[in-house]
Amino acid sequence: MDLDWLKDFLALAEQKTFSRAAEARSVTQPAFSRRIRALEDWVGTPLFARGAQGAALTPAGVTFLPAAQALLHSLERARRETRAVGAQDTATLSIAATHALSFTFFPSWVRRVMRSRTLGTLNLISDSMEACEQIMLSGEVHFLLCHFHRNAPTRFEPDRFESVRVGDDRLIPLCAPSGDGAGLWSLPGSSAELVPYLAYSQASGLGRILASCRNGDSFHLDTRFTSHLAATLTTMAREGHGVAWLPQTVAADDQTRGRLVRAGHEQFDVPIEIRLFRSLECRNHAADELWDYLTGAQTS
Repeated sequence: MDLDWLKDFLALAEQKTFSRAAEARSVTQPAFSRRIRALEDWVGTPLFARGAQGAALTPAGVTFLPAAQALLHSLERARRETRAVGAQDTATLSIAATHALSFTFFPSWVRRVMRSRTLGTLNLISDSMEACEQIMLSGEVHFLLCHFHRNAPTRFEPDRFESVRVGDDRLIPLCAPSGDGAGLWSLPGSSAELVPYLAYSQASGLGRILASCRNGDSFHLDTRFTSHLAATLTTMAREGHGVAWLPQTVAADDQTRGRLVRAGHEQFDVPIEIRLFRSLECRNHAADELWDYLTGAQTS
């Protein structure tokens, strides 16, 4: 039995459709379906009832769910504890960060921290928010640096994870300028003139934030392109393909140079935080020292 089958099972139980679950697991849908079928063959009974509306757990699947969760959690805990023993005498800090913050905020933030603290060896893992969450939940890193909005859900339980605000950002609707310097498009658009929209994919934390904060806004958008990378959406917007809500930390240089301009009033901006999450189960001396410094800086 392959452990990936258990992870696939949990993903499908959560996402409830094969397409979304396959995307979350970064595999093709046919390969994902084969792995679910292989797990059912190994268990000896169907775990999901397939239908037009997606996949629902069978009674057997409901019974298997807590066992699968407990098994993976036990294995992850054993790996964390083993790694902790091997790393207890080292000062390595492992940090996961979303792509958008890895290339913009992270270098300057580390430089500021290092003016007051010696951080030792840093190991940075850059990925989508969804992948970073999984890395954090698996106990593979000490910290996760990401954008945050209190209205957007995360997968971090308060009794296992804590966080501290380390910066601020804004999601701003931007597009390429026209000949007169104004934006090629203007929000909110209309039913007669839809605004071409460059959207974040499901794996993006910024996409989650926008979905939660723009719920109820009456924009007239036509989705033309989707990506989990803010840098890709920035390039697409700069080249005139549509409007994207971009982090100010990512788009500031393009705005300054006039390559991107506002596509809507400031009322359409979304203020967001930059937060550092910490696992209470994956720690070493260096991680504790950095956390004490950051939380002390917040309260001083």
